Amino acid sequence: MTEPLTLATRHLARQRRIAAASMAGALREWGLLDANDLRASWSVISPRLVKVLTAGQLAAASGADDYVTSVVAAEGADGLMEGTVNATAFAGVAADGRSLDTLMLRPLITTYRALSSGATPPQALSAGRGLLATIVRSEVADAGRGAVGVGIAGRRTIQGYVRVVQPPACSRCVILAGREYGWNKGFQRHPRCDCIHLPTTLIARNQHLGRGSSEGGRGGFIDPRGYFNSLSRAEQDRIFTAAGARAIREGADMAQIVNARRGMYTADAYGRRVAATREGATRRGQFYRRERALAEARTGTRFARDRIDARRGLPTFQLRTPRLLPEEIYRLAEDREDAIRMLRRFGYLT
Repeated sequence: MTEPLTLATRHLARQRRIAAASMAGALREWGLLDANDLRASWSVISPRLVKVLTAGQLAAASGADDYVTSVVAAEGADGLMEGTVNATAFAGVAADGRSLDTLMLRPLITTYRALSSGATPPQALSAGRGLLATIVRSEVADAGRGAVGVGIAGRRTIQGYVRVVQPPACSRCVILAGREYGWNKGFQRHPRCDCIHLPTTLIARNQHLGRGSSEGGRGGFIDPRGYFNSLSRAEQDRIFTAAGARAIREGADMAQIVNARRGMYTADAYGRRVAATREGATRRGQFYRRERALAEARTGTRFARDRIDARRGLPTFQLRTPRLLPEEIYRLAEDREDAIRMLRRFGYLT
């Protein structure tokens, strides 16, 4: 019996082939655009672009039922379906609901703007071409993911899905590898994201984790650390930054490292200007709670956890210590032991 993760990897390979073929077709049409007569040439290629993208969406969505059915069978679960996925419902319209005619205007507008800003015709067309490639790839992938989501919802045995990450991936996607979601949770992604669903069933949930081709090789990944370890040191540094990758190699929590960069800012602390993050420093954040617990142990004072505690007169804890970024920790640390202590202090090591 084929492993579920292997089935997911094969499905992703199919989706990538469809997206690549769609992009190639769209870019061939784009190559016919005349920068010296955009209006006339656009009227010719525009309907063709829509046709190419629609066909790609339909092809991507058409494989959803077969994929979900094969995973359910691999987990030995009941394959009863409430209905079949209507692939045509995912074709001919953008993921955000707008018409493809309107969506396809974006590369043209980009070209016009580039020309008006002084770009040469080849440069302007190249800018539009790049955006067109991103749009086609993303919309084809979204059609496939949307159809799989419907296939999951239409099988009561399936309780949710696991996020499978395929190289190359960004740091934000890597930390979500293997994350479980309910059957009715939308698939969050960014443009050019290749992550896919791996359905999980009630009777076999999580059994596939740790099996299949998730560790090393070219298969899909359901383990962030496995993905990180599969990369060369140079790739680790490129994707996670040199300081972030170093912290991860030393045992830091990968999610904490990646999320910390979302709330970056500089602050005056410890007698100097330092790089810090607001991530985890809000009242519900991990770093905030740790600092509050330390303050309670140090002062013997219990601080308010919520509004009810505040109404009862308990004091509110004020976080005054900026949470340093890993690169700032390395800059300030006197030696390796000091760096590890600070990585623990600021919540990157547990």
